Order: sequence, then C-alpha cells, then structure tokens
Amino acid sequence: MGERIDIYDANRRLTGETKDRKTSKLADDEYMLYALALIEDLNGNYLITQRKANKKWAALWWEIPGGGCHAGEDSRQGINREVLEETGLDVSGLTPVSVYSYVNHDAENHDNYFCDIYHFQLDFSIEDVTLQVEETEDGAIASIEEIKKEGSKGTFLHYQRIREALMAESHTSIIS
Repeated sequence: MGERIDIYDANRRLTGETKDRKTSKLADDEYMLYALALIEDLNGNYLITQRKANKKWAALWWEIPGGGCHAGEDSRQGINREVLEETGLDVSGLTPVSVYSYVNHDAENHDNYFCDIYHFQLDFSIEDVTLQVEETEDGAIASIEEIKKEGSKGTFLHYQRIREALMAESHTSIIS
C-alpha cells in the first residue's frame, strides 16, 4: 500500500476518508492538503530546490520545499516532515509564520487541494542542506530577485502563490 492522504471537503473539513495518493483520483468535491516552506537565511535569501529531470510535471523547474501531507498530519506536521526529507533541515523546533493559504480546484485533472505556505527564518547555509536525491536535482540559496527572474521565465513552480505569500507577509510589493 502506498502513501495515504486524508480527504477534505470543499470547506476544508476532514471527511474521515483516506486514499492512496498515487493510485486514487480525487472526485470533484474531494481535496487533499499540501504545505510549502519559505526558508529564509540570515541574509534575507531563500532556499530553493530544482525538481528532478524525470518528473512527469514541471521537470527541472525550481520550487520551494514542501509537498503533500500524509494521512493524520496537519499542514504544520506535514511541512516539518517534508522539509526534513527534502533538505535535511530540521524546522520542527522553530515557530514559523503561516503567511498564506489557498485552494486549488481542478476537477478535470483530479488536482484539488488546500495549500498552506509557512515562512521559517533559520541560520543555515547551502552546506547544511542534504538534498533528497530521488526528488531533487539541485538546490540553491536565492535572493528575491533571482526567484523573480526564474518566475518571469515560467520555470518556478507555484511562483504566483509564493509571490502573493511574500507580499501578504510584508504588506509591500517585495517581488512585484
């Protein structure tokens, strides 16, 4: 049996049902939960990772750490696990700021989800990062300008949502 996910209704209430993430398709009124992490170093730059070349979707695009929450996890537990798995960084003892949440409804592709974006500030360098080789091609510490540049090329996953998260947190057009 594969990775299990909790199923939510359109109002973000748990239904009590779980499904296998890889083999099950979500119905029009079913949602799963994702979490993403903006991990900022002491210089105001962010950890970004590059997706593997063999990914079916958005291969070699840049992104921030995160992913789908497992059954029984809330988004905070999910992001702690995902960051540790993908980067080797342990953020479980930190208090993140929940900066942005959104819903994606794509019934045609069975891609309905809620996503929470957390902002962590951490004293780290790229040498502290251990990338998950099954998922990640490369990693970097990037400035807002570098993220914006990748976003303008259309090669940064969830760029518009990340932009909105940063703007919501700072109340300025930091990466407009």
